[in-house]
Amino acid sequence: MTTHTMVARGGVQLRAVTKTYGSGDAEVQALRDVDVDITPGELVVVLGPSGSGKTTLINIIGGIETATGGQIVVADQNLTGRNPADLSEFRRQHIGFVFQFFNLVPTLTARENVEVLIELTGRGDRDAAPRLLADVGLGDRMDHFPAQLSGGQQQRVALARALATDPDLLLADEPTGALDLATGRQILQLLQRLHRSGRTVVMVTHNASVAQIADRVITMVDGHVQSVRRNESPADAADVAW
Repeated sequence: MTTHTMVARGGVQLRAVTKTYGSGDAEVQALRDVDVDITPGELVVVLGPSGSGKTTLINIIGGIETATGGQIVVADQNLTGRNPADLSEFRRQHIGFVFQFFNLVPTLTARENVEVLIELTGRGDRDAAPRLLADVGLGDRMDHFPAQLSGGQQQRVALARALATDPDLLLADEPTGALDLATGRQILQLLQRLHRSGRTVVMVTHNASVAQIADRVITMVDGHVQSVRRNESPADAADVAW
């Protein structure tokens, strides 16, 4: 994978962020007074069991969801109280997403799946799709449809697509969750190499082993940040097993 030196960007600052779904007896507090700081250029893993609030957290960071309360600054943009149209524009300008399930358009080739995001957002260079796919090891598969690709290859297409607009911040929600060990390790290696080239990466997982590659690990339980710890010597993704 080719990496490019860049000025680190994509910091995050959350203060007393809450998120409530429903009301009355059906009310669920997904986030409770969450404070988070992510420095531009960091690789941060958000760790926790299902229902701990970790996916809600990165959805708020990425402008997919709005908070019920608190202050949110991402990539030098104040997201507090922004309307859906503003948040949509923010996502287009600043955020790349990679999900557990690849969300590729089945009727488009790998190349077209990358190009369509560039066309929809108006950001990036449509001619960059082949380079991006080559960067994730799919230079010889770019004209294949998703059904002709393995799960790991589909996830790599999704990663190339997320990078197509040169986002400030890459958010990955359980990106290895649907993959076997060897294939998941390949995705972690790609994310780690992106981070080492200056990209800010925030990855959600329930898998404590994956957290070994992070600069810092935020552990969430029941909507709270239970702990924040720094890995003094982050592991190489090639050595991670789970």
